[in-house]
Amino acid sequence: MKKLINKKRREFLDYLEEIRGYSDLTIKSYNEAITEAIEDIEIYEKNNNIIFNLMPYRIKIASLNKKTISKKLSAIRSFSTFLNENGMKTILKADDSIKVARTLPKPISHKNILEALKLATTDEKLVVILLYTLGLRISELLSLKIEDISDEWIRVIGKGNKQRDIPLIKSTKILLDEYLSTHYVKNYLFEKNDEKLSENILRYKVAKVFKRVSLKVTPHQLRHSYATSLLNESAPIADVSELLGHSSMATTQIYTKLGSALKQQNYNKAHPLCGIK
Repeated sequence: MKKLINKKRREFLDYLEEIRGYSDLTIKSYNEAITEAIEDIEIYEKNNNIIFNLMPYRIKIASLNKKTISKKLSAIRSFSTFLNENGMKTILKADDSIKVARTLPKPISHKNILEALKLATTDEKLVVILLYTLGLRISELLSLKIEDISDEWIRVIGKGNKQRDIPLIKSTKILLDEYLSTHYVKNYLFEKNDEKLSENILRYKVAKVFKRVSLKVTPHQLRHSYATSLLNESAPIADVSELLGHSSMATTQIYTKLGSALKQQNYNKAHPLCGIK
């Protein structure tokens, strides 16, 4: 039975890549979670259904933090949904969800981004600028094609191969033209040997830029910074949600909470009675 499940696991990973358009990093995490789980899950047939009893696996991972457990279980649920949709009826047992407190993302201040950019090469600067001024996911940046870039807009292919158009500011277009004048690229904006670069290479570029100003920054934090800046300057949440490629405005609402938290901090610093004991 587990040999069959492993075969279906590979089909599921192909589906995530080819149909859903998931990034290599996301597919890797799904693969690791499902492969690990299959070793411990009790799998058996009952009434023409395949039962996945998750209890042995949940006991094994019980010492991990809640967020990690939640991600692993989410991968298994997605796999089960895929099996059911493809004629292999499965039922999950001991599938109680884990409550995980939603944490606010940590944006990087505009001032710190400008400081880091002063010390960046053209290549590094372009990566940071595109993430910060377009609010892209790292996978979306890697998938940018030359043909999708115009003078005023960039067409982005997001999750599930959904397209969206994002305004391209003039200074970013100038930087893009400068980069393209010194780099021969065939299809993708960031490529090597006619293939798009790996996520790790671009992540490293971002980390290196901000390390020079003693900061640890990820590409996703620049996306957070983009969203937070727009909302703090009163951009409509519906517009920001569309620009980010969110499937629901509920996802975007976490940034409004972040904006409120920043306003509270600024208030505490500014008001003369704050801080008086």
